[in-house]
Amino acid sequence: MTLEATDTSVLRLPSTNGHVPAASESPSLTELAHAAGTRFILAVFTTLSGKPCAKLVPVESVEELETEGVGFAGYAAGSMGQVPKDPDLVAIPDASSFTPIPFVRPGLALVHCDPHVEGKPWPYAPRVILKSVLARAAELGLEVNVGAEIEYFLVNKDENGTLRTADALDTSRQPCYDARDVTRMYEHLTSISEAMNTLGWGNYANDHEDGNGQFEQNFQYADALTTADRVVTLRYLISVLAEQRGMTATFMPKPFADRTGSGMHMHLSLWSDGASAFPDASDPRGLGLSKTAYSFIAGILEHACALQGVIAPTVNSYKRTGATSTSSGATWSPRYATYGGNDRTHYLRVPDHNRVELRGGDGSANPYLATAATVAAGLDGIERDLDPGAPGVGGSTDTLPMTLLHAMDALEADTVVAGALDAAGAKVSDYFASLKREEFFHWHNTVTPWEIDSYLTAF
Repeated sequence: MTLEATDTSVLRLPSTNGHVPAASESPSLTELAHAAGTRFILAVFTTLSGKPCAKLVPVESVEELETEGVGFAGYAAGSMGQVPKDPDLVAIPDASSFTPIPFVRPGLALVHCDPHVEGKPWPYAPRVILKSVLARAAELGLEVNVGAEIEYFLVNKDENGTLRTADALDTSRQPCYDARDVTRMYEHLTSISEAMNTLGWGNYANDHEDGNGQFEQNFQYADALTTADRVVTLRYLISVLAEQRGMTATFMPKPFADRTGSGMHMHLSLWSDGASAFPDASDPRGLGLSKTAYSFIAGILEHACALQGVIAPTVNSYKRTGATSTSSGATWSPRYATYGGNDRTHYLRVPDHNRVELRGGDGSANPYLATAATVAAGLDGIERDLDPGAPGVGGSTDTLPMTLLHAMDALEADTVVAGALDAAGAKVSDYFASLKREEFFHWHNTVTPWEIDSYLTAF
């Protein structure tokens, strides 16, 4: 397979049933880079916290990158399960994820990598973890397709360091879908849309969300690994292109106390032998779902409290899920582990008979870990033949964790969700929980303006 030098199409498009071509069917990274006119390649991996790490590799060294990978000091990168004395992480590129991004810089491309240590996949690497969970699904004869909704705020800081909306005119009480607010951000939104469509992702909508300064940009679903890669890539593109226009794009779950938070809703479906395993026209519950789909739902609901520790993994996440009011009048964030039909108040919404939408996750979630933990929870429901109960009722007594600390307690007590993090062969769940507890207590030990306002002269 060859490409014209001007072709910037993404070379990892799934077929209609979500398959990605086998490596033997695909061109090499070297061939792809030269065919696309690439000058430099960002070799990218993410830490457990979701930070994208990269080295910039000139195309003259692409063969070395492809055959040997590129080395990183894992401890310096961040949360990767290493200490300073440990051997290098070596990022091995997945050529099928090669993505030209000339709209960032002419001649620039990126490729997602699987970190290895001493020749073996590193079990603390989120992409490696997801691939391990998907392999388990494949053993059950199932493939996983995922769509992800990316919400974010466009902000700046004023001269006093106060966070404010980048668009000073975006001030209405209910700005959601406002055509005028969208038009003022036309250049930014269309640059992201055109980038996604150039890459073949199928951007189908770009809108103003519920909070002032908040936007959402959507692309078509794909197989689970492809979508996780695309979430990482899209966050990078949104951040960099916003920065070029003098704005900061933040995926922080709750940057403003009085506004709706930013979610990362995931739309999930299971496939077998090229056909969806979800639809069943004879469903007596009226949602058009199969027994497999209901068991998948039941598994997610049963593990929801532990799952929150992965899909809502920051202190700030619980300002979003714990919100009681916003300036618009709705939080759009579930408080209980329920499911139902086309009703956005549920933890799991069933918009149609082809998919379920998990609404508990937020913009701080690592897409690889979030997908791995969710899929593992759903598969447990299938393997145990669980039933979620009637729509609108199932799981309703399970209040989601109130803080990150509560979520870590639930995570450590849940062998299925913890097992998903451990799927590649290390006790990543213990390490992850320790990092998150440290994060919680670091925040807890900080004296906040609220405490000064509440206690300074109270006694």
